[in-house]
Amino acid sequence: MNKAVFLDRDGVLNEELGYQITSFDEFKVKEGVVEGLKKLKAAGFLLIVVTNQSGIAKGTYDDAFVMQCHEHIQSLTGEILDDIYFASGYDAISKSLSRKPDSLMFEKAIAKHNIDVDQSRMIGDRESDMIPTSKLGVRGIHLTTGEVSDYAEYSVMNFSEAVDLIIKN
Repeated sequence: MNKAVFLDRDGVLNEELGYQITSFDEFKVKEGVVEGLKKLKAAGFLLIVVTNQSGIAKGTYDDAFVMQCHEHIQSLTGEILDDIYFASGYDAISKSLSRKPDSLMFEKAIAKHNIDVDQSRMIGDRESDMIPTSKLGVRGIHLTTGEVSDYAEYSVMNFSEAVDLIIKN
């Protein structure tokens, strides 16, 4: 079985600007992410992006935009991300079991990649990132500037701290 790190995208891998990014020019990978992803890969983790992308349902961008942003991260890291799952629904428009805090994106990845949940982690910046992982037995690491998630095992201030914590444990 494989160990994995599940990664939220917005606010974890790229800068959260306080509004939904709809232009590639606004998509900025956060400091420490490229190096951190390389450390996790070197430590033997699969790297799986699981991200809500409600802008698709809202009509502000499409699947191609999501993949353009994903490919940008891939180009910076030497193509080390193993997979991406994104939920295009938005509750006011279309319900979806894939959308976090539901767990379908995770369940699909676990089945496809033969993932051992006991050895896997999730890095997310919202409570909705932590809820599905607690249901599945994946330990959550909450990136936060103060709020603490009831569903996360750890809270840290930045991506580099999360990576160090994962590698140490």
